[in-house]
Amino acid sequence: MAKKPRNRRGPAPASQAPAGVPASTAQLTAPPAARKAYYPGQGFGLPEHGPGSVAAMPRRLLALLIDWLLSMLIAYWLTHSQFWTIAVFAVEVYVLTATTGFTVGKRLVGIRTIRTNGGLVGFWWALVRTVILLTVVPPLLTDRDLRGMHDRAADTIVIRI
Repeated sequence: MAKKPRNRRGPAPASQAPAGVPASTAQLTAPPAARKAYYPGQGFGLPEHGPGSVAAMPRRLLALLIDWLLSMLIAYWLTHSQFWTIAVFAVEVYVLTATTGFTVGKRLVGIRTIRTNGGLVGFWWALVRTVILLTVVPPLLTDRDLRGMHDRAADTIVIRI
């Protein structure tokens, strides 16, 4: 029985570069490992698209604009001054978020605030969320699930309905 000659060249191990290419360059040009891209809400078991998925920023900003304009109208109607707009806005956001998860603007654009466990926000967490929301900057600092600092502090997430 004749011995088969060993192929010394054979395929190069994955850690070695092709001939003529330094090993460090091969590591830089190698394709990344195939993995599924992360989408907002995936870590919470939410769907990627459709009802129950994380609300996109344009919807959230539109809801905020609607709520602010409504607060301006109410403040002017009650006091004939727009000075009270922030107070009206705070009360609207606090009460409606605590009791239903909706504000008028959120309802009109089809989004809702819920606790990450799926329940209602409640009065305590709605207060925490509203106070942080009123400081303006923290809601703009979002994580990969599009949760602002006010959402993370209150353990909430805004979803599509």
